[in-house]
Amino acid sequence: MESLLTMASSVVFPKILLSSVSDRYKLLQIIRYAIALALSFIFFFLRILLRFPPLLGQSFTVHLRKPESQDSISAIVADSGIARALSQMLSIMNAVHVSSRKYELVRSLAERVIEDNAREGSPEVNREVLSAAFSSTMGKLEGAMSARAVVGSGQFFVLGDGKLNQLLGAVRRLWAAAGSAPGDGLKDGDGADGSSSAEKLAAELLWLAWKMAECGAAEEAVSRWGSASGLASMAVYAEPRLQGSLVKVSAFLFKQAKELEEDEGKKYEESGGAVGQDRRMNMLMSWLPFLCHASNGTDTPVLSRAERTEMETVLEETIEELNNYGQEKVLALWLHHFTACPNSDWPNLQACYARWYTASRRLLLLN
Repeated sequence: MESLLTMASSVVFPKILLSSVSDRYKLLQIIRYAIALALSFIFFFLRILLRFPPLLGQSFTVHLRKPESQDSISAIVADSGIARALSQMLSIMNAVHVSSRKYELVRSLAERVIEDNAREGSPEVNREVLSAAFSSTMGKLEGAMSARAVVGSGQFFVLGDGKLNQLLGAVRRLWAAAGSAPGDGLKDGDGADGSSSAEKLAAELLWLAWKMAECGAAEEAVSRWGSASGLASMAVYAEPRLQGSLVKVSAFLFKQAKELEEDEGKKYEESGGAVGQDRRMNMLMSWLPFLCHASNGTDTPVLSRAERTEMETVLEETIEELNNYGQEKVLALWLHHFTACPNSDWPNLQACYARWYTASRRLLLLN
């Protein structure tokens, strides 16, 4: 009898155990499907909201600083129709497809307004509106890149079977339909994966940065770009063409940052150099890893050989203006990402690293 009970238990208990494990696995599968579906639709509806800023009454927020003297800046008032008009033009530029003839029309109008403001003594309008547009475009670019990463590729989900693949495929098809919705400005089949739209926004960021530098707002562009650590992190994994556009923006703003340091050297000396150091550190810590990973090698050169050499010089000079500990942090970050990229040998900061090492060795001996 005891032997029969033992045999029965040896058969029944494993079945109960297997049934329990199977039930738990099914529950985990259901939870995983639910989370994937919820996240996918959240990003889907967020993108729909971002696609229709005019319908939602969204626009660039322009806060015009009150002029200190009506004689010196007489054309600027808090309720400026010119500022609102320029803001609308720049907002429309984000929405209209770059191949449309309407795009060139709106961009030409915006350039004319910017030139008129500069010529007729209203640079403050340009600075305020362009800064707001630059910030807004950065936000849209980051949103497009994050949405592409989460929903477009499904790479953040563990695809365990065909059912979840089918689920995400359906969501991606809905996403593509939203990408060609009225008001988006994309042609049929263009930008369904978000890449084309992101490249367009990156190109507009470069144009806005140029215009900001022309009207004396380069410091604002550099500060905002240096603070965009989230955008810089996603750029490391972006498509090569989008990376190329962002390399151009970064290269231009690194040079602007260097020129600002040269022009405002006395100002930073009087303030102890803290402001300049923070700005340099933000730019380097945010965007140096991206420059190491971006597709800017000999196979797909984004910058010419002369431009790459010039950029390396700018980076070295910017790093060497930091204190010893700041240089250590930046160069350690560079070494990590530079060695992690077998297909790229740029930017090559070995000489800068060697100079820091020699200086650090001397400090060690002195202490």
